[in-house]
This record gives sequence, C-alpha cells and structure tokens, in this order.
Amino acid sequence: MFEFIVLIIGRKYWKLHSLIVKFILKLYGIQVGRGFYCEGVPKLKIMGKGSNISFGDYVSILGNIDLRNREDGVIDLKKHVTVEGNVRIVSARHGKIEVGEGSIITAFALINGGEDIIIGKRVIVGPRVSINSNEHVFKRDQAVREAGFDHAPVYIEDDCWIAANVVINKGVRLRKGSIIGAGAIVTKDTEEYSINVGIPSKKIAERT
Repeated sequence: MFEFIVLIIGRKYWKLHSLIVKFILKLYGIQVGRGFYCEGVPKLKIMGKGSNISFGDYVSILGNIDLRNREDGVIDLKKHVTVEGNVRIVSARHGKIEVGEGSIITAFALINGGEDIIIGKRVIVGPRVSINSNEHVFKRDQAVREAGFDHAPVYIEDDCWIAANVVINKGVRLRKGSIIGAGAIVTKDTEEYSINVGIPSKKIAERT
C-alpha cells in the first residue's frame, strides 16, 4: 500500500518525507544544508560525534543508506552530491570521508575509511564499488580477525569514473579524469585521463 501511495503522489510525498528526515538527522547533531532530498531512511550507527557528519546544500539520498562513524571519523558530502540506495559509508579513527561537489555514489557501494578517503568533484562511483583505506593485517601465528589493520589514504581526483564492481585498495590515488573498467582491482596510482582495466588494473588507453 505504501508503494502504491508513493506511486500516485510521487515527489510531493518525498519532499515531506525529506523534511522529517532532515529534522531527525539534526537531532543527532548532523549538519544538513538547504534543499535536502531523501527517498529512504538513513540507518545511523554513530559511535563518534554526530556533528562530524555533514550534508551540503541540495544533497539527494535515493534510498536507504547506512552511515557509520566512530572515534573522530568524519563524513562530509558536499553540495549537489547524490547517494543511491544501499550505500554504506563508514569513517573511523581520525579518517575523513569527503565526497566532492556534484559526485554520485551509486547503489550498493561501500566506502570504508579508517584513514582519509577524498573523492573529488563530478566523480561517478559505480554500483557495488568497494573503496577501502584499510586492510586486515595477516600473520601466520595470529587469527586475521584479531591482528588489526593497516591504513593508508585514498584520493580520487575530479571527473573520475569508477565502473561497476571495482575494488580500490588503500594508498591509491586516481588522478584527474581516470576511468576504471568494471571488475578491476586498483592497487596503484593512475595517470591523468587514463583508462584502466584488469586484476590488478593497468592502463590500456587514454581518454580522447
């Protein structure tokens, strides 16, 4: 019945829904700018400061998303960012996750930061992409789950396109205009305006 009502009323319903969600987010201390639009219910697991999470003007959330922070973790979505449904964003330790103006994070993406993950302007993060600024330590004499993590920041510069099912490892920089083909695993920095595919990814061409 709910879906049927939304089908009839459409955007008018979601505008009212967005105002209610914005009010609730602000109760948690989250900063929310003008023109906020939400078509889902954010799942909040805030173990750090609510004020460390911010939405710039005209941010759009197109479904349910999962936001988590702990310690001093920061999540900062700049203006005109779009986040589709079933995205999880986790910021821990002293890490900052920043999504630049006009970028889009599409469905089922995972952004997992124990260090900085800085995404530039007009970036497309495709479905089911995994971006990690940490990885498990693995030692022979200790269970992986108990061995802790290594951390290194990830930087994704302006105008990059990351296609579906890509994994971006810690310590990587995607330089301006880079394209990463579907299913690639990125283990090293890219060149500006390069096209990269494979496991591990490598440059095969340049944008023309």
